[in-house]
Amino acid sequence: MLIGALEAGGTKMVCAIGNEDGTILEQVSIPTTTPEETLPKIVAYFKDKGIKALGVAAFGPVDVKPESETYGYILDTPKLAWKHKDLLGILKKELEVPIGLDTDVNGSCLGEMTYGCAKGLDSVIYITIGTGVGVGVSVNGKLLHGMLHPEGGHILLERHPEDPEGGICPYHKNCLEGFASGPSIEKRWGKKAIELVDRPEVWELESYYIAQALTDYIMILSPQKIILGGGVMHQEQLFPLIRSKVKEMVNGYINTKELEDIDNYIVPASLNDDQGIMGCIKLGLDALC
Repeated sequence: MLIGALEAGGTKMVCAIGNEDGTILEQVSIPTTTPEETLPKIVAYFKDKGIKALGVAAFGPVDVKPESETYGYILDTPKLAWKHKDLLGILKKELEVPIGLDTDVNGSCLGEMTYGCAKGLDSVIYITIGTGVGVGVSVNGKLLHGMLHPEGGHILLERHPEDPEGGICPYHKNCLEGFASGPSIEKRWGKKAIELVDRPEVWELESYYIAQALTDYIMILSPQKIILGGGVMHQEQLFPLIRSKVKEMVNGYINTKELEDIDNYIVPASLNDDQGIMGCIKLGLDALC
């Protein structure tokens, strides 16, 4: 059985075909321009592939509530051409297959829980740190939505004393995304993260912000595993710094086997950057139920 997968990102749309065990059989990347240009290319890719369902993990904000009148719409996005666009409705009309929809980071979280390092767990956080910061959350085996869906990149943090200027987010001067995203690193240090590998002060500051956020998530959501993905987290020197700081910030208040084995608790993404597409395959499979 073939399942379509669409990882609908703000920069590119990754379209793929997979099967029930999560194997990706083929995939292509389509630039995200305007809906009028991009959506017909997506439809043309999937149209004659014989897929039984489609899973979509979309950039947002996106309406993920099936009972809503705007279910499947892209909402108040900075990508103005996509604002209030009925993404799900257009795909359903053109492809005529069941479609499962969630956020891009929830899709990655689901991919790791179904096929990756969080398999067998039911309460997991997946965080992507790159151009922006997104947080996907599963609680008790269900992807977290609520009134909209988590926007965990915008939790407010304490500013590091050696970082006097604050973050770059236009909405919040002191949020995780503003402090720790790739563009924030470049603004603060004048170079991209990949060019700053040998600057320990860069990663000391970066790990401070990420560890603060993880401590907050631990206290509120009590996840069984925290997975860190995205371009910035390819800097693997961050992981021991983050783990150490999380232990300091938790400060013995919580004592669990997970925190005792923190190297296997705060971990990198495990699916070679395919966790989003593999999560889409699972969303498509679930849409058949």
